[in-house]
Order: sequence, then C-alpha cells, then structure tokens
Amino acid sequence: MTRNQRRAGVRRATGGAAAAAALALGLSGCGMVSLESAAQPRSGSTVEAPNPPAAPEPPATSGPTTGSDAPTTAPGTTTPSTTAPKPTTTSAPTTTSAFRPTSATPKPTTSAPTPTTSAPKPTPPVKPPPTAGDTLQPGDSGAYVLAVQQRLSSFGYWLGTPDGTYGYLTSQAVMALQKSAGLGRDGVFGPATRRALEAGARPQSRIGGTGVEIDLQRQVLLVVRGGAVTTILNTSTGSGQPFESYGQQHVAVTPPGTYSVFRVVDGNDKGPLGDLWRPRYFNGGIAVHGAASVPGYPASHGCARVSNPAMDMVWARGLMPVGSRVTVY
Repeated sequence: MTRNQRRAGVRRATGGAAAAAALALGLSGCGMVSLESAAQPRSGSTVEAPNPPAAPEPPATSGPTTGSDAPTTAPGTTTPSTTAPKPTTTSAPTTTSAFRPTSATPKPTTSAPTPTTSAPKPTPPVKPPPTAGDTLQPGDSGAYVLAVQQRLSSFGYWLGTPDGTYGYLTSQAVMALQKSAGLGRDGVFGPATRRALEAGARPQSRIGGTGVEIDLQRQVLLVVRGGAVTTILNTSTGSGQPFESYGQQHVAVTPPGTYSVFRVVDGNDKGPLGDLWRPRYFNGGIAVHGAASVPGYPASHGCARVSNPAMDMVWARGLMPVGSRVTVY
C-alpha cells in the first residue's frame, strides 16, 4: 500500500469516528444513551458495523459532565456506569430485627388445651316422684300430687281438672288455701299447708244468699250459692298505692260495699292502666277480670284480679251474670 493510500484510510477512519460521536451527542438529549447502545442493531434489521478506527478518539468534552451531557466512548469499548448501583433493601438482613422484637414473634399460649368433648356427660340423677308428706312445688308430678289436687277441689279450691302435675293453677289453689288458713302465701304445699288441708280449712260466706264475695283481708274471691261457698279463687285487689290516670291523681283501692254487675266484655278490654281479660264491671271502672299475674298480696289499681283460666271458668259457668250481686268487705 502506498503512502497516499494509507493517508486516505486514516481520513476515512477519522471521519467515521466523528460521525459516530455526533450521533451520540444528538441522542443524549432524551436520556443517557451510549454510543455502544446506539450502534446496536434493531430487531429485524441488519446494520453494517463501522470500520474500526486506527486509534481511539478523545472524548468530545473535557472534564466530568452530568445529566444528559454524559461522556461517550468510542465504538467497541464498554461504557462505565456513571452512578453507583443502589443497594437493594432485600439482599441484606434488617438491622433492627436483631434489637427489637417484631410483631411476627409468636406469643406464648396462655389458654389451657381444650378438653375433649367426646366423653359422655354424666346423666343427672332422676328425681323420684314425691310421696305422701313431701313438700310439693311447681314442677312436681305423680300420684301424691294428684291426691292433693283432688282434695283441694273437693273443698272448692279451683285448679281446673286434677291431672297429677303441680302447675300454675295448682299453685293458685294452694295460695288460696294458705290465705284462708292465715298462712304464708307462697303457693308451695309444705307441712303447715298440708295440715291446713287435712283439717279442712275453708272460708265461709258472710252475706249468704247467691252472689260473689271479695274478702279484702284474706285476698280471696268466693262464689256463693244458696249461702254456701262453692268456689274459692285466689285474687289480688287494690294495692293502696297512689297512681295517675288522665292527669289526675288516684289511690289504688277496692272500695267495700254491695254492687251489681252492669257491664261485661267478652275478650281483652284495653284500658288506660292495662289490659283486662274478659272483665265484669261492678263499680264504675272496677271489675273482676283475668290477669297474667295474681300474686299473694294486693297489687292492682282497684280491680279484683283472678287468673285468666279462672276468668274463663267464670264465663263458662255463668257465675257472674249481669245484675248479679258483688259484695266487697
């Protein structure tokens, strides 16, 4: 090769390197792009590699640059990274985990192990039926309960049909017996109540004739026919406590006297002081009526309460027809 040919080759190589450097500076405005990345072929196209320069060209600018003016390198060389790689936070263990406990630390178990439920539960002992002389109370049943019910009914203490089960109506009849005998009024058939029943304790009519008598002291209601007491019911009359109705003050009393039934309601009569089941009025707004609660003491606003089943019996037997006598003493 002659000297002129060698000089021409050097000029061609120098011109190719300058063109590549100019391309790198033009692309660096959209980001840091190295000459090496700009010279890489695109997918699906073929790019002819430039002729290698005879000697590396100096950088386009001197001194360090930042941002989009990052230095470029000649083709065929590797561009060093201008920024140190950021350390990843997942590759190294957390420094605080060795000094502070984290929420993931399992807490000690404080509950005792759950006992197994597969073992059968012990069967409670079956209560034997009461026998003669035992104390009877609601829930008891058997032949002795039936015998007590039958004796109460024979003396006029109404409890429905004797069935051998000590229920609500039996308790009401026992309470009426206790009131008639001057005993405690708890509805439990204990020793003293048993002795009173064995002795045949029962109230007598004070007025005679035919009608209904309400004994305020004993808190019993008596159905009298021909001077004889045929039916005895537990009742609860006026409590003697003050109350307000329609803006006026009243006292809950059942006034003594002789009255007659003048109005009846065959159903639930809703009043300002509560509901009255199938009432039979005999003194203004005062009536004999059924109620869900008939305690052993005066508790009404003035009416004479009896149990709802007892009031149904009064209606079924026609014991308080309109015009019939009601005596309160």
